[in-house]
Amino acid sequence: MYLIRQFEEACGEMYTRGQVRGFLHLYIGEEAIAVGAISQLLPHDYIVTHYRDHGHALARGLDPNRAMAELFGRIDGLSKGKGGSMHLFDAEKGFIGGHAIVGGQFPLAAGLALSHQYRKSDGVCVVFFGDGSTNQGTYHEVMNLAAVWKLPILFFLENNLYGMGSRFDRVRGGGEDFYPGAATYGIDQTAVVDGMDVMAVQEATKLALESIRSGNGPAFIEAKTFRFQGHSMADPVKYRDRSETEVWEARDPLKTFPRDLLDQGLFTEAELEEIRCGVDAEVAAAVKFAEDSPFPPDEELFTDIYA
Repeated sequence: MYLIRQFEEACGEMYTRGQVRGFLHLYIGEEAIAVGAISQLLPHDYIVTHYRDHGHALARGLDPNRAMAELFGRIDGLSKGKGGSMHLFDAEKGFIGGHAIVGGQFPLAAGLALSHQYRKSDGVCVVFFGDGSTNQGTYHEVMNLAAVWKLPILFFLENNLYGMGSRFDRVRGGGEDFYPGAATYGIDQTAVVDGMDVMAVQEATKLALESIRSGNGPAFIEAKTFRFQGHSMADPVKYRDRSETEVWEARDPLKTFPRDLLDQGLFTEAELEEIRCGVDAEVAAAVKFAEDSPFPPDEELFTDIYA
């Protein structure tokens, strides 16, 4: 979680310096979800996610150096500098991308899950999405298809309360909870979890994956969370009071989890500080790697395309 936080802080700094261009959506505040959920996956499981994808990528073990280089638009990036912040991929790790189209990841998740089913694998596809994407037709279409075909999909909703600048209750008529709606598609394995509690997320994910791998079809988890930053770096966040953010910041997993570890005697402060120092050095090295990586040569315009 600390790696994700420091990586994102560095990304924000590099954006203000003009090193990272285009849109930049930070995952700060939501780290417990990526770490808690992805820690329970097997190597052959698939992950497909939205454009706030850095946290998921790092939790899956993607190279921070190549991830940062991708944000810089450099040739050594995960997608050769062609995708940028919203399109991190690593097929070898089953990380089939962040996707910039809201709801665009749902049909891809269905195909990835179908491939597991077709090959009679025990693999699962986890699709991460935000509350804003639940108004897209693809969300409902794929939920229904997954239930009908009993596809091995874990639908993982990161409910951070806001779709861009609109709070969920301005655009949703069904109340504050999304997970009960999964039952209308015949998805009975559902859960709502504190997305600021990494251990709670881990346990909920473990139970959901056990159900899916047992052949019971798709499962649905809704994690209640909050992004501490704006929707993107271009967002001045004028649509919410600072007091709301402060309430959630008191539950910051980067504060509460280390405190729990200390209280339970599982770590000493010196051991935690050693982790922090190691991560700080790793992130600094990633920035240096990205700065030293060259931009793609002109001929790269004609590679990795269909025609």
